[in-house]
Amino acid sequence: MFEWFERRLNPFPGDEPEEPPRTFLAFCLHFTKGAWPFIGLSAVLMMIIALAEVWMFSFLGNIVDWLAARDRATFLEEEGLKLAGMAVIVAVVLPATVYLYGLITHQVLMGNYPMRIRWQVHRYLLKQSMSFYQEEFAGRIATKLMQTALAVRECVIKLVDVMNYVTVYFAGMLFLAASADWKLAAPLLVWLAGYVLLMRHYIPLLGKVAEKQADARSIMTGRIVDSYTNIQTVKLFSHARREASFAREGMNGFLGTVYRQFRLITGLYGMLYLLNALCLVAVGALSIQLWLAEAVTVGSVAVVLGLVLRLWGMSQWIMWELTALFENVGTVQDGIASISLPRVVDDKPGAGELQVPRGEIVFDRIGFHYGKAGGVIDNLSLAIRPGEKVGLVGRSGAGKSTLVNLLLRFHDLQDGRILIDGTDIADVRQESLREQIGVVTQDTSLLHRSLRDNIVYGRPDATEEQVIEAARRAEALEFIEGLTDIKGRKGFDAHVGERGVKLSGGQRQRIAIARVMLKDAPILILDEATSALDSEAEAAIQQNLYRLMEGKTVIAIAHRLSTIAAMDRLIVMDKGSIVEEGSHETLIAAGGIYAGLWQRQSGGFLHVEQAEAAE
Repeated sequence: MFEWFERRLNPFPGDEPEEPPRTFLAFCLHFTKGAWPFIGLSAVLMMIIALAEVWMFSFLGNIVDWLAARDRATFLEEEGLKLAGMAVIVAVVLPATVYLYGLITHQVLMGNYPMRIRWQVHRYLLKQSMSFYQEEFAGRIATKLMQTALAVRECVIKLVDVMNYVTVYFAGMLFLAASADWKLAAPLLVWLAGYVLLMRHYIPLLGKVAEKQADARSIMTGRIVDSYTNIQTVKLFSHARREASFAREGMNGFLGTVYRQFRLITGLYGMLYLLNALCLVAVGALSIQLWLAEAVTVGSVAVVLGLVLRLWGMSQWIMWELTALFENVGTVQDGIASISLPRVVDDKPGAGELQVPRGEIVFDRIGFHYGKAGGVIDNLSLAIRPGEKVGLVGRSGAGKSTLVNLLLRFHDLQDGRILIDGTDIADVRQESLREQIGVVTQDTSLLHRSLRDNIVYGRPDATEEQVIEAARRAEALEFIEGLTDIKGRKGFDAHVGERGVKLSGGQRQRIAIARVMLKDAPILILDEATSALDSEAEAAIQQNLYRLMEGKTVIAIAHRLSTIAAMDRLIVMDKGSIVEEGSHETLIAAGGIYAGLWQRQSGGFLHVEQAEAAE
């Protein structure tokens, strides 16, 4: 039965996620699509429960009056049927309604509803631009995703439940009090006015503090996660104390918002308790006065005083619920600031699939800058023939990596266009574009999964034989077979740690090369592909790289000019422009920038002071 209810709401809807709205109400409504029928049913059941509880107080008053007025000998004969009916409602109908309400709320909504939000937000954020992730802590983004999903659930469900329950319950209470004597409703109306004023004063203040608290919490978490992610750097520079201080600043910022929050809660709690006490005294005094005047019965007095005592407890419950509600409102508003951002680089409506039968690449008068006044790349044109191997050369900041990033469409052009086999890459899906390009970068990052998972990332449907062959060609098979992780998993099943921290730089690089070999895309980008390898390993793998290049269009960037000197053509860049191009021999003979860089090499490396590292 539980499983049946748990399957009523799909936690992983297949619809393509859209940009979320930037206002609170619209944001919550956007992520509540598909859940409304169950939220509505939950609200109806809550209304029935509230009405039943008020009606039970009314019946209790009747019982008191019957006990005072009826003869014991004939009491059960006169009122037995009513009592039996009440017993069935209390013992059977009401528990069944509460149980069904619990199934709808807990089994259908509490788990599936926030998971739907996480799923949709995660899929939306995965397609955010590279600049989005470069400007935020990864831990901060993840924290906001998790916090916001839960906060939306709490806002919607608590608001519907609390407002529905309170409205029905309080309306029923006023009706019962007024039906005994209209004067008994007056203190309750005064209490309601005072309660509304208290909430109106305190709740917005709590909401503002909660918004600041959510931001402070994500900053605190982001700082802690940043230290853990870069733990090797922390230890290498002996900065554990400095990192602790950095985290403490974030913790202090969060703690300050906690102090402000609980100052407000203490003030609200004290004022509410006083309001409830005055209400009980007023209703009690008025009830006794009306009873003395024979205007109300003993049962009516019992009902009204019972309702006020119930209201006393319920008002504190409502206070905590509303406090939590507005804390969650602040969390949602803070999350909106990070989640509801347009994708800087997005696919056009109806973008197609890229087909690469030949591998020709054309940069047609492109222009790009990172939001700067001066252009990083300005009016650059370059045509790379199908199957041509091109090396990019230049000092740091020349624009080499920027050119590659534009080809991968990590950024959109300000001017011009980039064509692959005559198709503008801006007109195709980004995933389709990147499926056709294999990339080995200098900074190799592996997933915290098994070595097998990391290698098959290049081709998820690869067979075990293909995985082993790719590892062998990348000169990685020998060290893979000797690996064991902390849980005893061995070889291809061993996990590599966050970002591949358990492997050496050269081992990570070889896994990255194996991954690209398995992908076997028609266009290949090598950005310092062998930079982390020692000379022996580089020599062993170089022949396999040459085989990998066969039949592909290749763009290579390297510190060691000797590794790209044999390319079909070398492109020398400076300040975002192409200043020289030709074969190694031609450029040496020309005596320009390339010749100067070559002369400053020692054993194939660029001289340190030149800092010609690829960006």
